[in-house]
Parts: sequence; C-alpha cells; structure tokens
Amino acid sequence: MNPASNALRKDDVRDPSVLNWLKSQPRQPGEASFFWYDPQFQCEAVKVLPGEYFVDSEEILIMTTLGSCIAACLWDSKARVGGLNHFMLPHGGGDGGDNGRYGTYAMEVLINELMKRGATRSTLEAKVFGGGQVIAGMDSLNVGERNTRFVLDYLKDERIPVLSQDVLDIYPRKVCFFPVNGKAMVKRLAPTRAAELLAHERAAAKTAMPAVHSGGSVDLF
Repeated sequence: MNPASNALRKDDVRDPSVLNWLKSQPRQPGEASFFWYDPQFQCEAVKVLPGEYFVDSEEILIMTTLGSCIAACLWDSKARVGGLNHFMLPHGGGDGGDNGRYGTYAMEVLINELMKRGATRSTLEAKVFGGGQVIAGMDSLNVGERNTRFVLDYLKDERIPVLSQDVLDIYPRKVCFFPVNGKAMVKRLAPTRAAELLAHERAAAKTAMPAVHSGGSVDLF
C-alpha cells in the first residue's frame, strides 16, 4: 500500500485518490479487491470474500464475515506485516483443492504471501475466528467444527502460536483485522443473519475460484 494512504485533505476528508490508487493496483488471483473508506474506523478497508485473502503492512482495515467458515489472521511482530484468509472447507474435493476455498491451500497461500513481504514462520502469530454452527439442525455435517479443528491443528503443526480465538458456538461473526499492528476485533452477529450468510457461502462454493500462484487480544466491538 502506498505510504500516501495516510494523507488527509485540509477539510479532514479522506483523499479519494487513495482509494483510486488501491483499486487500480493489479491483484493476484484470489486476492481481495473490494475497497472502500470505512467511516467508523476512519481508514481504507478491504472486504475478503470466501476463498480470498489479503496481506498488507499499512493502515488498512481487512474485514470479513463468517458463518461456518474460518478466517485466520496472521501477523509478524518483527516485519509488522499481516494478512487474513477466508476458507470454507478443510480440504479440496473434485477440483483438487487448489484454490482458496480450502484450508490447506488458503493457509499455504497466506503464509507464502506474508513471507514475500518479509515475514518469517518463526515469528508469525495467529488469531482464529469462525466455525460457527449457524444453522440449527446442521450439526450432522459438523462443517464449522471440522474447519476449526483443521486450522488449529495446522497452526500447531507449523508451530505458529494462536494468541486468541473466537470459534464454534452458534454465532455468525464479523471480523476486523489491522495488518499494521496485528489488532483483531470480532462482533458476534444475531443468529437471524445465519440464513443470509449461508446463502452467500453456498453461492461462493458454486463459483469457480482461480488458483493463486503465487498482536494483542481480541476485542469485541
């Protein structure tokens, strides 16, 4: 992200050229690209959809909304770079799993992109969100539980400490992550939004995703 992203005009309104710059940058397949200015946090923001990721080292808000999906927020305290992914299932199916919908691929891509920005595995820290059983009667599928178990096992195997987590239960979640300092916030949404989130997740599951070639506590808000 361009250092000029912190610039304000004299009337204290965010310079629209910052957003224009963000939107004009080339993006990798699977990299989030929906940008806007968030008035609540007073900074540029990017929304990570199912199967996407985003990595940066600047003052930008990375946001996603989760049902049974998982978002892993990784941050390197020395390189001061962070990123977030959003995956739907632990492992791939008939397409081989070579896209960000699947945890095995989504985690690999996120770590690789962080390392390109100067991070090292030995100094990465994680915060994990999602995996909710947001639709009553769907417990037989255990999607959220399987996703949660996968990401925690993966991080343990990679020796990446999990500093905090808000997982399982019945709630959809909105997650905000700031890659410049590793701060994460989570808002538990009303269960009445679960059907809407599930519809979005199912729609994303049917959409062909291109393969990607390529600290502190959690706050409620």
